[in-house]
Amino acid sequence: MFTDKDLKQIGSKGIELFTIERQLDNFRNGFPPMILDKPATPGDGIFSFCEDELSYFMNYYAIHLEDLRVVKFVPASGAATRMFKHLFEFREKFTGDLTQKEAFLQDQDFNSVGYLLSHLAEIAFFDELQKILDRLGLDSLSLIDAWKADLLIGFILEENGLNYVNLPKGLILFHDYPDGARTAAEEHLVEAANYATSSDGKGSIHFTISPEHKEKFLALFANVREKYEELFDVSFSIGFSEQLPSTDTIAVDEENQPFRSADGSLLFRPAGHGALLKNLNLLEADIIFVKNIDNIVPDRLKPTTYEYKRLIGGYLLYLRNHVNTFLTDAISRDLHEEEIHKMVDFMRNHMWIELSEAFNQHSPKEKQEHMISLLNRPIRVCGMVKNEGEPGGGPFWVKESDGRISLQIVESAQMNLKDPEQKAIFDSATHFNPVDLVCSIRNFRGELFDLNEFVDNEAGLISLKSSGGLNLKAQELPGLWNGAMAKWITVFVETPIITFNPVKTVNDLLRSEHLEE
Repeated sequence: MFTDKDLKQIGSKGIELFTIERQLDNFRNGFPPMILDKPATPGDGIFSFCEDELSYFMNYYAIHLEDLRVVKFVPASGAATRMFKHLFEFREKFTGDLTQKEAFLQDQDFNSVGYLLSHLAEIAFFDELQKILDRLGLDSLSLIDAWKADLLIGFILEENGLNYVNLPKGLILFHDYPDGARTAAEEHLVEAANYATSSDGKGSIHFTISPEHKEKFLALFANVREKYEELFDVSFSIGFSEQLPSTDTIAVDEENQPFRSADGSLLFRPAGHGALLKNLNLLEADIIFVKNIDNIVPDRLKPTTYEYKRLIGGYLLYLRNHVNTFLTDAISRDLHEEEIHKMVDFMRNHMWIELSEAFNQHSPKEKQEHMISLLNRPIRVCGMVKNEGEPGGGPFWVKESDGRISLQIVESAQMNLKDPEQKAIFDSATHFNPVDLVCSIRNFRGELFDLNEFVDNEAGLISLKSSGGLNLKAQELPGLWNGAMAKWITVFVETPIITFNPVKTVNDLLRSEHLEE
């Protein structure tokens, strides 16, 4: 199937041939859908803490942070192209006809181009845009009045202007302040200073980026780093990594044969955010907060985010310390039946881990060994917000192959929604995954886990794409917060909806949550 040239291409990407063969098998056989048992809800899979508990775990986080290295991990490699999709579509249809202008100005739906340009002066990057226009003797309102909206949009998107179509979201100005606008990446620095700072005053943050954007990120932080270090009395450690070529997946045609480009070479595609597990696996941290680059708010709304970050961080440390104490004892000696039952109650009441009925029939030694296997794993505590119609994944109880049910984050693409029962479970879900989690990746001895050992390799995704006008199938690795973490200890905590404010389109920057009061 593969020529010597193919094998050389595969080797140059650092991919093992058996990995390619496994991917081809996945295309042929497909991935089995996740079997939902029921949605995770408050009181049944999701913890909903009262004010006293919030205060307790926030304080627990502050007290138990001593000597632990905390890192904030921000996937930031994606381009901002989709943020501006409706601007591209508008320009394609632009004719300059005055009738079109009238319809455009009357369309004030929030998501429309008309609304964006009518409120352009309110958006964080307006001052930078106006500086460019001033140098050319132009003005945004005049361009709209003269019905040259396509030209104005060009100054937002193209190299002769802000060049936003060629930048990642992290380098786009999101929020305006009296001392100047901040990029999304800067807002994550501010967050890191407030909840991801170790006891030695070091704020560690790690961005996954595309190689073509690295110099721009370095230039940004060289310019602003000192400002934020002085503002928050913190010393930043800022790290970067790129999505590795070895995580790309091979594409196939509609007959599941390797897809070839016009020059005859094999076509590989980025394997989705699940590929970032390798980046996460290289971090030598104790506690890692994970949050998407576009989910940030201005300073006036950050206090709630800080509270709940400390809450989930404190609850993680609370679980971690109890688990590590149990494992240290269980590895070194035979536990009494009472000690085992005490930990079983803790697992049930504080981690939603249910043991099978057969567990009670085991001998104390067998129970102890089984619990060691269940608990000697990475731990993640995931914030969940009430579902207000957002597409995507959510928290569910899932049926495992051994008959147990476990808590998982499941994407809709992983479900068989043609099955009426599965669709009913999906529709009854009350909460949504905002990608707001904190992870413990060291075992009870303080050694780093190999995170690759806890992946559900059957949780990948296959989608239809195209290249050169031809259809193809693409494969994504198990997602970073679903299949890639499927065998972790998973705990869900309810967090307020204000902690979830993503910017999916540029118009979202005009929502009240992203504007000055």
